[in-house]
Amino acid sequence: MKPVQLFTDGSALGNPGPGGWCAILRYGDKERTLKGREAHTTNNRMELLAVIEALKVLKEPCEVTLFSDSTYVVRGINEWLAGWRKRNFARVKNPDLWQAYEVCAHPHRVEANWVRGHDGHAENERCDAIARAEAEAVRAR
Repeated sequence: MKPVQLFTDGSALGNPGPGGWCAILRYGDKERTLKGREAHTTNNRMELLAVIEALKVLKEPCEVTLFSDSTYVVRGINEWLAGWRKRNFARVKNPDLWQAYEVCAHPHRVEANWVRGHDGHAENERCDAIARAEAEAVRAR
């Protein structure tokens, strides 16, 4: 499996409100930035959507090292997902996205790591700025 680094962030202005997400995929010296926005959403949805959209573009099974400042995403992947699956996602926020995550994560090995947000982590800062700009662009419409 190819080793891929994935850096993500999400933003919602108002939470809920206009939102944006960003993901940076890195394989060796190659890098790809993805971004998107929604008119009415939450920060947690944008955080998780960034991961999903990035995993969707991988063309083969990869060993993905994810870096996120979202404890919701990191703990969801590392700790809570197995229990949610057993309960068929009953009483879980954003079950549609967690089920989508399961589908696109299935061929990969994903290791989720938490990084402190707004603490000088270069890729997290880039993702934060892009996600916020996407949310601002929705608000400006």
